[in-house]
Amino acid sequence: MKSLSQDLGKNGNDYATEDTHEDLTLLGFWLYLMTDCLLFCALFATWAVLHNNTAGGPSAHDIIDLPYVLIETLCLLFSSTANGIAMMALQRRNTRSLLGWLGLTGILGVFFVAMELHEFLHLIESGNGPQRSGFLSSFFTLVGTHGLHVSIGLLWLLTLWVQISRKGLTAPIHSRLQRFSLFWHFLDLVWVAVFTFVYLIGGDL
Repeated sequence: MKSLSQDLGKNGNDYATEDTHEDLTLLGFWLYLMTDCLLFCALFATWAVLHNNTAGGPSAHDIIDLPYVLIETLCLLFSSTANGIAMMALQRRNTRSLLGWLGLTGILGVFFVAMELHEFLHLIESGNGPQRSGFLSSFFTLVGTHGLHVSIGLLWLLTLWVQISRKGLTAPIHSRLQRFSLFWHFLDLVWVAVFTFVYLIGGDL
């Protein structure tokens, strides 16, 4: 009986240690998201100050192709929806469905980044690169920083997809998927703000 009690005590301590580690990891990730939020707030503030500083160059109204950006936005919104469905598959422990929806999340994310790069290249080839004016500098920095985050998220997603394929739904992978989902939805919310203030409102100023 004493040996059994000791084993149960050890197992209980192990579970408590794992739960504590998971809580600290999640807390740390939330803190990271808060710092990222502050970063984007600073970039939005910079854009708000500089969006009229065109230095004789094009304004937001001149460079924005709203239908194109709308398609770009829908790609990211649908990728976030696909990620939400993937998380439901995770709760059911349906590996095949999970991999499929994560794959769709990644494909739509790649389309989003590709369209953003095409937009940037078109502007640069037209002589409207970030060095052209304060407005364009702030525009490229804000939109480009978001695009960089999405690109990092895609690499993270690819890593998770490979890990799930090889190792299955282990506890660490389950935890990483939850943090990835938070990150991806956060980027979705940031892009909604970019689309609203930079492309919709900014394009009409």
